[in-house]
Amino acid sequence: MENPGSLDELIRALRCLPGVGPKSAQRMAYHLLQRDHEGAGRLSGALAAALDRIRHCASCNTFTEAEQCAVCASTRRDRTLLCVVETPGDLLMMEQTQSFSGMYFVLMGRLSPLDGIGPKEIHLDRLLKRATDGVVKEVILATNFTVEGEATAHYVSELLSAKGLMVSRIARGLPVGGELEHVDSGTLAQALVERRPA
Repeated sequence: MENPGSLDELIRALRCLPGVGPKSAQRMAYHLLQRDHEGAGRLSGALAAALDRIRHCASCNTFTEAEQCAVCASTRRDRTLLCVVETPGDLLMMEQTQSFSGMYFVLMGRLSPLDGIGPKEIHLDRLLKRATDGVVKEVILATNFTVEGEATAHYVSELLSAKGLMVSRIARGLPVGGELEHVDSGTLAQALVERRPA
């Protein structure tokens, strides 16, 4: 027996979400249609509204409904510091630390030549313009410690250093409250390499 065409389309649409395979998409579709019509309507409405209202901040490239996001519009931020992150989720995590009062630039990805993602796709032209505006004194690279994140940090560092900007990279090492026996050997080795005076 075949599913109705609209049900198949819903299942295919749900598969665009990260980590959602055919079985998970099918379970979600059946759940929404069988048990949660109200939730399905809310999901549909919220998605339509977000697609209609959300745009990129003119300054930092994160998601916003206004011309500028709340961080960029704030007069209390240190405009001489610019932190580069991969995603809006990374910006949110940085803000939750309450330890950074500078500005941000969100790449919306990372360099990944195998996936066809180059400098143009992650808005490096906009980053370069923003970083060389005469106000920014230091750029802090806070890309992820993945192969692609490291390659992106290296590329951006070379690009901005050539323009005379001070570029730094967030540190890595042991998590706060972590115990040595539970830390992977790569993290422990990096913590030893990047040790500092006590």
